[in-house]
Amino acid sequence: MDRLIIRNEKESDQREVETLIREAFWNLNVPGCDEHYLAHILRGHKDFILELDLVAELDGRIIGNVMYTKSHLKDETGNDKEILTFGPLAVLPGYQRMGVGKALLERSFDIARNMGYDVIVIFGSPANYIARGFKSCKKYNICLEGDIFPTAMLVKELKEGALDGKKMIFSESSAFNIDSSEAEKFDSLFPEKEKEYHTSQEEFYIYSHSSVN
Repeated sequence: MDRLIIRNEKESDQREVETLIREAFWNLNVPGCDEHYLAHILRGHKDFILELDLVAELDGRIIGNVMYTKSHLKDETGNDKEILTFGPLAVLPGYQRMGVGKALLERSFDIARNMGYDVIVIFGSPANYIARGFKSCKKYNICLEGDIFPTAMLVKELKEGALDGKKMIFSESSAFNIDSSEAEKFDSLFPEKEKEYHTSQEEFYIYSHSSVN
């Protein structure tokens, strides 16, 4: 990994990035995946942040990618705070658990701080992100509408003390509202792959359907 290069995605990288995202997520959370379609539509969305669209390149091959969008926190008096959300974060199978995702995230955190952002909220498996400084949304009093604190909703302060414990409601970009039929059409442009059940899908179901009391 000492030859790993972290750089911004170029327009000429887009298809390669979408392919690696598809490989990374295929049958992971559900049979098949739509994360590569999400990446495709994110680039044209108003909330997409070009400066935080990063790839990891090793010996001329792209093996990882992370993308960010703007999202928001609103307190009970209506005050709005613009924050960040990342996803998809993908590393090509065969290079996972080797520090590629960590390198992408740490570089993106530095860039985000320099851009003036101080909070990131994501949905993901806690086991994957606690080591990167993420904590349960409950610990920061950040929730969804209806006082719901999802188990998978994780928060990171890029600047210590950026959150003061006041209840805030999270809303992500509308870019994540994917049309499943359009995602299927987009996937048909790639080589055919078989959709299967994997046990990782049960873990995803549990995290995505549970909350912290």
